[in-house]
Amino acid sequence: MAIKTVFTTGEAAKICKVSQQTIIRCFDNGQLKGFRVPGSKFRRIPREQLFVFMRDNGIPTDSLETGKRKVLVVDDDRDLVELIVSVLEDDGRFETRVANNGFEAGMMVKDYRPDLIVLDVMLPDINGREVCVRVRGDKSLSNVHIICISGMVERDKIAELMEAGADDFLQKPFDTDVLISRMSRLLEVESIAA
Repeated sequence: MAIKTVFTTGEAAKICKVSQQTIIRCFDNGQLKGFRVPGSKFRRIPREQLFVFMRDNGIPTDSLETGKRKVLVVDDDRDLVELIVSVLEDDGRFETRVANNGFEAGMMVKDYRPDLIVLDVMLPDINGREVCVRVRGDKSLSNVHIICISGMVERDKIAELMEAGADDFLQKPFDTDVLISRMSRLLEVESIAA
């Protein structure tokens, strides 16, 4: 996958996890260097300028360096975790980390700052709904997407998860292609599947 060298304001906003308006404002007031496309009002930001802006403003630059979206897989079923991680790594657009329980997940979310969490609802130490509530309660994690996975399919439980902040729900067992297409939609990355 070729690494992009120039970004639109929308792409820069996603990488920095801020609104597009913020990027445009920083561009227009000179905090973020770039150029305008000749004959148009479009702004473009070279990779190195975006890197400097992110570093100067304390925004983690790892997503810019790899260009990959960060995914945290939280499940105590080691076989399923291995399968998901292997499929995501093979895809090439995702960087993954794993937590086997809610406590570990809570610690990792803070440090790793994933773009998306694939979350098993039935963890040994905490339920998925509680994890959703905690993530949604932290303003610094407002851009994190959550896909809950579980073998349970009680409609009211799924509704509770969505109310607690989950973005999507997949019933186990699921097809990994379905997981990737749902992740791609939430992260607004192009789906590779035909």
